[in-house]
Order: sequence, then C-alpha cells, then structure tokens
Amino acid sequence: MAAGSRWIRGCCSLLRRSFPAVASVRRRCLSGWHQVVGVGLGVSLCAVPIVEHNVVSLSNDALIKRAVSLVTDSTSTLLSQTTYALIEALTEYTKAVYTLVSLYKQYASLLGKMNSEEVDAVWQVVIGARVDVRTKQEEYLRLESSWMTALRLSEMAAEAAYQSGADQASVSARSHIQLVKSQVQEVRLLSQKAETKLAEAQTEELIKAQGEDSSLPEGILGSSEAGEDPYLRED
Repeated sequence: MAAGSRWIRGCCSLLRRSFPAVASVRRRCLSGWHQVVGVGLGVSLCAVPIVEHNVVSLSNDALIKRAVSLVTDSTSTLLSQTTYALIEALTEYTKAVYTLVSLYKQYASLLGKMNSEEVDAVWQVVIGARVDVRTKQEEYLRLESSWMTALRLSEMAAEAAYQSGADQASVSARSHIQLVKSQVQEVRLLSQKAETKLAEAQTEELIKAQGEDSSLPEGILGSSEAGEDPYLRED
C-alpha cells in the first residue's frame, strides 16, 4: 500500500515536471472562472431595476383635457345614435306622406265614377293613411327633440374642449356636428318636398270634391281651415 502511494505521487510529480502547462492551464481556468462568476454576479446585480418611488402627478390642465375628451366622445356617440333614429323616422314619415299623396290622386281621379258606397270605402283607406302620417309625424317630432338636446350637448362639449386646450377633441366634435347637421337637413328637405306634393294633391282633391259633393260621404268637404295642415284635417 505504501509503495503504491509513493509510486502514484512519483508519477504525479513526474507529470508536473514533464507537463508544466497542464497545471498552469488549470490555475488559469479556475482563476478565469472566478472572474466570470464575479463579472456575472455584477451584471446580474446591475440588471435588477432599482425602483424609484417617484409618482408622476398630472397637472390640473392635463386632467381637465382628459376629462373633456371623454365627454366629447360620449356626446358624439349620443349624437350619432339620435341622428340615426331621427333620419330613420323622417324617412318613414316621408314614405307615409307619399303614400297618402298617391291615394289622394287616385281618389280624385275616381270621383264621379263611383257610387256613394264605393266613395266611402275608398275614403276610409285615405283616412287610414292620414292616421299613419300623423303617427309617424309625432314619432319623428319626438326624436327630433332628443336630437336637438344631443346636438346642444355636443356643441357645449366642443366649446369646453376648446376652452381647455384640447384642440383635437374640439375639432373632431365640431366636424361631427357639421356632418350630422348636413345629413338631417338632407332628409328634412325630402320630407318637405313630400309635404308640398301632398298639399297639391289635397288641393286637387278638394276642387274635384266640391263638384261632386252630392256623392261624397259626410265630413269630406270643408275640412281644410286656415293654419291647419291639410293632411291632418279631421273628418
């Protein structure tokens, strides 16, 4: 056993003397590893973010601009919804008016060609169409009131945005207001044109009815008074 140990130590001593580079490489590797560990640890420590408890506080102006931008967005949404509803109601009203125009013209063309029972039956259809026009008119007037409220809110929000310095929000709101105004105006012109056609058809019907009063059911004549919409007259 002792002899074996001495033999092994002798071999190791011989190897160190014969291959001094091996020991040197081992020392350099160990030394390098310690350096790498040291550097890596330093990098790791540097990579850890240092949290600074600096709370960024917004100024009052910034908070007002943020709030007014939210308000303009909300009022624009409300204006869009009420505009859509109003345009739809005005369109339905215009269709109903044109339907009544067509019925009046047909009725006027048949005067003198029908007996009293036939005249009464046709006139009941006209009355039904007039009721439909009245109903749709009331609906669009109700929605028009809501639209006007939404329009005023949007205008106030745009002005508030301008006063607070939120220029982009103000410009966007005003552009939207102009857009919906033009859309509603376009549909209003169509409904006004239909009302003009209806007044003309009603006048024609009244002129013919006066010449055929003997065959007309009670209540058809003398129903258009000054200041009253002709298509809303009562029978």
